[in-house]
Amino acid sequence: MDKEKIQVHFIGAGPGDPELLTIKGRRCIEEADLVLYAGSLVPGESVACAKESARVVDSSSMTLAQTHAAMLETVKAGGTVARVHTGDPSLYGAIKEQMLLLDRDGIGYEVVPGVTAAFAAAAAAKISFTLPEKVQTLIFSRIEGRTPVPDRERLRDLAGHGAALAIYLSAANPDGIVEELLAGGYPGNTPVVLAYRVGWPDELIVATRISDLSKAVKDARIKQQAIFLVLPGQDDDPVFSRLYAPEFSHGCRSVS
Repeated sequence: MDKEKIQVHFIGAGPGDPELLTIKGRRCIEEADLVLYAGSLVPGESVACAKESARVVDSSSMTLAQTHAAMLETVKAGGTVARVHTGDPSLYGAIKEQMLLLDRDGIGYEVVPGVTAAFAAAAAAKISFTLPEKVQTLIFSRIEGRTPVPDRERLRDLAGHGAALAIYLSAANPDGIVEELLAGGYPGNTPVVLAYRVGWPDELIVATRISDLSKAVKDARIKQQAIFLVLPGQDDDPVFSRLYAPEFSHGCRSVS
């Protein structure tokens, strides 16, 4: 797509901290004539850089048809749109249906990636998902709720891999998470990080275990906007990466 023909920019604003917005994302917001942002998940500070003449609209209460109509109106007038999503647009971002409408109407667009909540939560908790010789896989998923989950992607089946898990959109059913994780084979003492509104001023990071997860969620009175990081291997004796071992040669360092 010719950059001159891009009229809509889908932007990942990160999980809440305005400073986690990418430089490119900020530039697109600064230049846009219409800034559509999900105000229930994206703080106003993240779009405060919009130019004075821009129309800034909270899309929280809008339907797909309404957001598309607003974008179409701006594009037909020769303007550009910044469609601002929480986290990274490609993960639970509901961008596919928006892009299909833009394709239908011949409107050029691009996606600007953002920091997803799992990575911001890992940073806040100071943990690594991957551990040499212990865990080398991270799975993003959710428990079934109002939106169904395919049978082949049930949490208990994913848990059978023993990998690290980032569980989104599931805070309303902590008991179900625990049941599924234990049924899938995780020991009850497996570490879990509960991250609530990560990147926001009221961020809460709680280190717990699968067996204590339901209590931790209920004690914190959390019902939404939380992510759960399931972290097997965190309590094991550490195995260090070979990358920095003096006897390990690679393209940037030889062993004499």
